[in-house]
Amino acid sequence: MSRAARLEAAALPPLLDRVDLDRIEAARALDPRTRSELGQFLTPPPVASFMASLFERSCEEIRVLDAGAGVGSLLAAFTASACARRIHPSAIRATGFEIDPRLAAYLRRTARACRDECAGAGIDFTARIIEADFIRSAVEQLDGGRARPGMPRSFTHAILNPPYKKLNSDTEARAALRRVGIETSNLYTAFLGLAILLLEPGGELVAITPRSFCNGLYFRPFRELFFREMSLRRVHVFESRKAAFAEDEVLQENVIIHAVRGGECGSVTISSSRGPGGGGGPLSVRSVPFEHVVRPGDPELFIHVVPDDAGEKVAATFARMPSRLTDLDVGVSTGKVVDFRAREFLRQEPERGTGPLIYPTHLASGVVRWPKRGKKPNALVEAPETADLWMPSGNYVLVKRFSSKEERRRVVAALFTPETAPGDRIGFENHLNVFHRSGEGLPAVMARGLVAFLNSTLVDTHVRQFNGHTQVNATDLRNLRYPTLEQIEQLGRRTPDPGLPHDELDRIVGEVLGLEHVSSAC
Repeated sequence: MSRAARLEAAALPPLLDRVDLDRIEAARALDPRTRSELGQFLTPPPVASFMASLFERSCEEIRVLDAGAGVGSLLAAFTASACARRIHPSAIRATGFEIDPRLAAYLRRTARACRDECAGAGIDFTARIIEADFIRSAVEQLDGGRARPGMPRSFTHAILNPPYKKLNSDTEARAALRRVGIETSNLYTAFLGLAILLLEPGGELVAITPRSFCNGLYFRPFRELFFREMSLRRVHVFESRKAAFAEDEVLQENVIIHAVRGGECGSVTISSSRGPGGGGGPLSVRSVPFEHVVRPGDPELFIHVVPDDAGEKVAATFARMPSRLTDLDVGVSTGKVVDFRAREFLRQEPERGTGPLIYPTHLASGVVRWPKRGKKPNALVEAPETADLWMPSGNYVLVKRFSSKEERRRVVAALFTPETAPGDRIGFENHLNVFHRSGEGLPAVMARGLVAFLNSTLVDTHVRQFNGHTQVNATDLRNLRYPTLEQIEQLGRRTPDPGLPHDELDRIVGEVLGLEHVSSAC
């Protein structure tokens, strides 16, 4: 443990120290497969304590919800924080949902410890521990008014570390969520959406979640719900993807959000730290207008998190860029070839009656290198069944939809030209985003300029401000602002080799866009 981590641990309330022994014991006992299925990642004490410190509202009787409570680390942190405040509540009524009976046993022990802690502070504490499906219980209450015995109709506070797991569209849970107006593809946003609807006006929510809800088509309905019901007050980000759940080896970009039910969105506090909670390194804190977080007029409601002045410089640079893709008469869409659906028409090597098929693995150093020996096919059979999967050969800009852990860049772009592969048509696999003009190729100099721009540090830094995972969707690329057509063409003329070293590429992009140096702005 580092010196900073030891100091932070030493500062934790004794209640949290006691509960953390249960957290460590429970984590060791959990079946890894079950943890994966249920998305169970137990909250470390520094994170829990930091989250509890973000609540601002004081009231005589607190009704707090912890859904997916685990061993109760968040409940313990919330209780310790309430007891330490100058003005105490007179009562805390806690409701904890935990579907795993092994964790629920620990949670009951935590609730007893919280009761003892509150007794010393003169606070009446009661807890209702519910071993049931939170989604089903919450939907029953919101849809039919049938609350579980002892469960309040609404809550003043909610503190959550919800489970992380995809939620398929044909599941019973998705159908139940739709009954109360929640459309989402992941358990964590389902839990957040339900907690939001269970809060009373003025109620506060603090949650730690993956950052993936900040952008992307699948999470847009959740963002619409969130900003319709809540005013965002704070976003905390971790500089390391491993920081929040380092003990569990979770490689996931997480954020902590603090929001209030109702009210106006004014300024938003953006903070960041290297380690868990607010510790483990310098804490950067800045206040920005809400319009800097969600751009006015953005139909996607992307959430931009810019934790420092250097990032703000990049955001301001993009805000000044004049073009959308539609202004450039350019479209972007995913490749048409979904390989598992076209499996019988895939060929490992080109042969008579096939055409070139391009996968992300063919992208290297700003260009497409085809064919390539490896696991992925290089060709697609020309047949009536594949007639709609082709695009005419031409100049295309390709961007990987998923970047690998080894790649330094979130945005990886490459140029495809008619000389790359023979034939009059080409197949692009579905894990590629394809820049085109009305389904056909782009002018050569424009295509080269777009590759240079997209591969710059400027773009990579900006995309990371709203994209919290390794996937870059066509929606993300459409939502970017771009230079003028003249600037893009100038970039194309100055970068005849798309595989320039990044420093050289950044220098050219900076000069063309009138910046001192792109990487210095990042």
